[in-house]
Amino acid sequence: MAQWEGKAKGTPLGYRIFIFFIKYLGLNAAYTILVFVAAYYLVFSFSSTKSSFYFFNKRLGQSTIKSIISVYKNYFVFGQTLIDRTAISYGLKDKFSFTYDGREKIQRLLERKEGGVVFSGHVGSFNIARYFFDEFDMTDTGVNLIVTDQENEQIKQFVGAVSTDTTMKFIVIKEDMSHIFEMNEVLSNGEVIVFAADRYVEGIQFIEQEFLGKPVKFPSGPYKLAARKKKPILYMYIMKGKGKEYNLYAREPEFTEASVKPSHVLKEYIRYTEIMLKKYPLQWFNYYDYWEDINT
Repeated sequence: MAQWEGKAKGTPLGYRIFIFFIKYLGLNAAYTILVFVAAYYLVFSFSSTKSSFYFFNKRLGQSTIKSIISVYKNYFVFGQTLIDRTAISYGLKDKFSFTYDGREKIQRLLERKEGGVVFSGHVGSFNIARYFFDEFDMTDTGVNLIVTDQENEQIKQFVGAVSTDTTMKFIVIKEDMSHIFEMNEVLSNGEVIVFAADRYVEGIQFIEQEFLGKPVKFPSGPYKLAARKKKPILYMYIMKGKGKEYNLYAREPEFTEASVKPSHVLKEYIRYTEIMLKKYPLQWFNYYDYWEDINT
């Protein structure tokens, strides 16, 4: 059974190749190479292809042929998001358009200066959240993205080497659990933390909840923190639209912070995530046995 290993697809070498194409040949040329890259992954990346096929075939109910086509398209779209993130980090943000559905919710969260917890995930492109947040009137409210140590290494090796022009900060999940103290501190200081809270790692505490018709293990930490701190909660998704357009969706939970339980926070997260996947099915970017169901 494949497990998530704490890092995303993509390597520093791959990003450098994208940078070369973007810099010297343009974005469209960089997109063109994805025709071959997506085909390569479809054929030779057996584990991720199998996992993606399961998602489209078993969880979304697509036919075998349509699922295979969807896997290829999914790889292509994922490659586009990597290229876009590279281009934006490289200073080409003006090549893209950004729309907001729920902008006022995020602005209100920042203006309250009470702290808050924003839930996102590997549906769409939450990795470019820092560039969206830079468009808001931050009102001196810090925004902190929670990342794993391996993800942080990728940020330092690639994104940090390309661009540091962002106000967002990073809190790295560490084995000694010191990140918990950091999260508590920034929340107490009225800052906002952003979680990609959809991936469970073997050995940590979890909450099991039905997602797209089958139970899934979710890391319990983010949901327990949000419930315990009684801070404002938002659910945020950044989805790639047509061409070079990105759409940010911000949604509020349908419960009050005073009565919230971890299960309430998670159920709302699942509900909004399922809505996003119905609208953007090709932007599911979890390339492993997410439901622990492929080999059973």
